Amino acid sequence: MRTSNRARAGQYTALLAYLVFLAFPLLWLLSTAFKPPRELASLHPTWIPHDPTLANFRQAFDEQPLLRAGLNSLLAALAAALIAVLIATPMAYVMARHRTRLTKAATGWVVVSQAFPFVLLIIPLFLVLKNLRLIDSVMGLVLVYVVWSLPFALWMLAGYARAVPAELEEAAAVDGAGRLRTLVSVTAPLLAPGIVATALFAFITAWNEFFFALVLLKTPEKQTLPVVLTHFLGAEGVADLGPLAAAAFLATLPSLVVFALIQRRITGGMLAGAVKS
Repeated sequence: MRTSNRARAGQYTALLAYLVFLAFPLLWLLSTAFKPPRELASLHPTWIPHDPTLANFRQAFDEQPLLRAGLNSLLAALAAALIAVLIATPMAYVMARHRTRLTKAATGWVVVSQAFPFVLLIIPLFLVLKNLRLIDSVMGLVLVYVVWSLPFALWMLAGYARAVPAELEEAAAVDGAGRLRTLVSVTAPLLAPGIVATALFAFITAWNEFFFALVLLKTPEKQTLPVVLTHFLGAEGVADLGPLAAAAFLATLPSLVVFALIQRRITGGMLAGAVKS
């Protein structure tokens, strides 16, 4: 039965309301970042600044090393996403194609591990990194991010691998393709959207992570962007709202840019491997 116009209008209204709900924090940050101190202290705030200014951005860069912290976060996030995907992809394929009691138990453990709180993990992770001499090291932080994101990446990629029909691989084998060629030419393109989505998840998780970076990094030159953002809070918890909003808005841009660049790969190419010979 064709959806009625009233039902369709309700669906679009609900979708629009959801988009406004999601966009509210970003719009508030953008508005606050361009407001002068007088408007920030106003008892009757407005969405659109009456006298927009870039002073908050200049002050944010003058007070804190945002560029250096951003580079640290970018390095850690990119490395963690790449390593997690490289490790999880072959493991997920094996778990999807060989359904044994061991792989089922491993899948269950992956799901259970996501329920572990940060506080429960930080002490053993700290001791391990201390023995490896990786405390106060960006490489040590990358290792923690990989360990933290790997279970979900493995579970996510296993779902994509199970969705790839085994008949396609069997047909390629009948046509004379070897195991490696089948994986590269048939399976890998079909897994590409899942790999990209998993890498995006790992990147955003590492980019926004605060707790591990706060505990493991002590040298100011090695601190990541989420940790540096807390420096805009005064000793009594009073926030320097204008520069904080400006810096927080800039901190959200890399995630938005990365998603905008690869979102077509997530939605497109689902059947790319099916038409390859």
